[in-house]
Amino acid sequence: MCPDGLTEVEINRDVAQRVVYILQSLGYQADLLEEFDPRLTGYLADALLSIHADSCEAYPNATPPASGFKVASVEDSLVPEAEERLLACLAQCYGEHTGMYFHANSITYDMTRYHTFYEIDGRTPAAIIETGFMLADRHILTQRTDLVARGIVDGIVCFIEGERPQ
Repeated sequence: MCPDGLTEVEINRDVAQRVVYILQSLGYQADLLEEFDPRLTGYLADALLSIHADSCEAYPNATPPASGFKVASVEDSLVPEAEERLLACLAQCYGEHTGMYFHANSITYDMTRYHTFYEIDGRTPAAIIETGFMLADRHILTQRTDLVARGIVDGIVCFIEGERPQ
């Protein structure tokens, strides 16, 4: 939560609802699941993406600055090639749509060992995305949510359709 009351869940819900709506309008089946949704147990799908926003901390000495996005998958994947392609598609498309950079050096243990990865069926390629930092990237996360959602959608479509990121 930010000092002014902005919460991660507000951002995540808005982005996730937009992503699901766009995917469904494109003809894809898309489910909106909560973080601790009982339907996650054994969930089997073409892909699963957990959407998050990063901290509202200032991190004045961070190098690079606490801005940008990151994507990660489980460290001990049963489908590593699929997840590598999912991450590549998401990183390329999200970066292109948002103009944000990939903040790779801040991927955490909590991302690569995210609990949902161990609840779903291991054959489901899965990833987690931190869409941006709630302080430094607030404008795009709250005022340009269309770009955020579209970057995610295009990354998922890239993966589902078997495209190769450049």
